Amino acid sequence: MSSRATGLRAVSLLLLSGCLAVLAAADSSVVEHPFLGVTHTIRTGGPPEFPRNVRIHVVSIDLTAPSLSFRLTPPGGSRDVARLSTLDYLKQQHAQIAINAHFFMPFPSEDLNADVIGLAASDGVVFSPFELPQQNYAIDRDAPAINIDGANHAGIVTRAHGFSDGNCFLCVTNDGTHIQEPVKLWNAFAGSGQIITNGVNTVPCYADEIHPDCKLAGPGPGNYSNSHSWFSLNNARSVIGLSRDNRTLILFTVDRANGSDGMSLPEVADLLLKDYGGYNALNMDGGGSTTLVMENPATHVPAIVNSSSDNPNGRVVATSLAVFAAPMPVSK
Repeated sequence: MSSRATGLRAVSLLLLSGCLAVLAAADSSVVEHPFLGVTHTIRTGGPPEFPRNVRIHVVSIDLTAPSLSFRLTPPGGSRDVARLSTLDYLKQQHAQIAINAHFFMPFPSEDLNADVIGLAASDGVVFSPFELPQQNYAIDRDAPAINIDGANHAGIVTRAHGFSDGNCFLCVTNDGTHIQEPVKLWNAFAGSGQIITNGVNTVPCYADEIHPDCKLAGPGPGNYSNSHSWFSLNNARSVIGLSRDNRTLILFTVDRANGSDGMSLPEVADLLLKDYGGYNALNMDGGGSTTLVMENPATHVPAIVNSSSDNPNGRVVATSLAVFAAPMPVSK
């Protein structure tokens, strides 16, 4: 190699290193405490493993905080629920924080009545069972759920062994709502799959000859497989998780709009494990559904705090989780 070529290569490597350093330096966080027991982290940029532009919101909620409660969208309409934007749901409930939750069908559709996909309960009323979804290329069969009871005890719940997945149309009663854990379903919500399980990255995989126990079924509309997974696409994401002691609820969003490039779910799982104490976590409906809403603690005016990739007011979704939190005490 000529000395000129060697010099050009050295300059190229130096420029590349400089670009990566700039991108890494752009990784910064602003931490706020808008309500009692609530920490809101706004992060721009990502760790060196994926040096690209992202905008992330992480809301950590201390489940032992006083005057804290939750409510999932209740059943209604001619299907499971009547669709409502997460912003409108927060306003309706007079809550302080809300995040979108379940995947739903039909979609895309102008119909404001929707069937939620997976286990759902609101204030103790169970209105959707575990199931085998039509979109099994992206949503696990019998996907686990998070349940938060009336005393704010939270945990992962799973389908009880030996019971239907909710598609037993000839059954006298629908038995797809039995859970393995000895808890009462109160506010329960499922996503497309569990991406962190007991501190391990467990992003769902596709059943094939090498992975016969995986739950996803390709190829789906995107010709998906373990080498081209729906979960590996960079997109806007909504994830809800729990800390190891189940005393902290974690609400996570990342945008794919306004200069934020989105993330894959393996990246999200690794980031929650590494930086935010995630020990169990579910992937909720993402893309244009990703919406995080928060009331301004000073003016009490609610607003979408992330950047929706659907429209400025956020998509009209099936369910959202509302969080009712007390104001921070005024220091004397």
